Amino acid sequence: MVAYQFIEGTIEDIVAVQAFVPEFNHSITPTTVAERLAGKSALILVAKYNTTPIGFKVGYSLNNEEFYSWLGGVVPEHRQMKVASQLRQLQERWAIEHGFKAIKVKSMNQFPNMLHMLIASGYDICGYENNGSVTNSKIEFIKDIAQT
Repeated sequence: MVAYQFIEGTIEDIVAVQAFVPEFNHSITPTTVAERLAGKSALILVAKYNTTPIGFKVGYSLNNEEFYSWLGGVVPEHRQMKVASQLRQLQERWAIEHGFKAIKVKSMNQFPNMLHMLIASGYDICGYENNGSVTNSKIEFIKDIAQT
């Protein structure tokens, strides 16, 4: 029987999962995550298949009203099971429960599935971060969750 679980996780869970997410190229270290989350209201969500971590979503407060969905990934074998969407929904629910009014996120043209998911989930494009090329530049999104 397939058993997916969605729980609050740890930095170690993130590092374990990202090793199997090809888009990250093993670029996430415990120090990188700890430094980014330090002093902020943060949430680490982990998706597990049976007992193995297979996905994660990390976010943190930008201020009292805005939450930033910083990092997420799902191992390729589990992407068709809507794991990323479920993690996104749980993150949004948590942000609402903690009084945030909006969620911001950035993505890139090289991740079209993420761009499609964000737009289909009610996120609006609100900016563009030019990093020298179309491939490396980031598209900024925001979702108003105060109305939800």
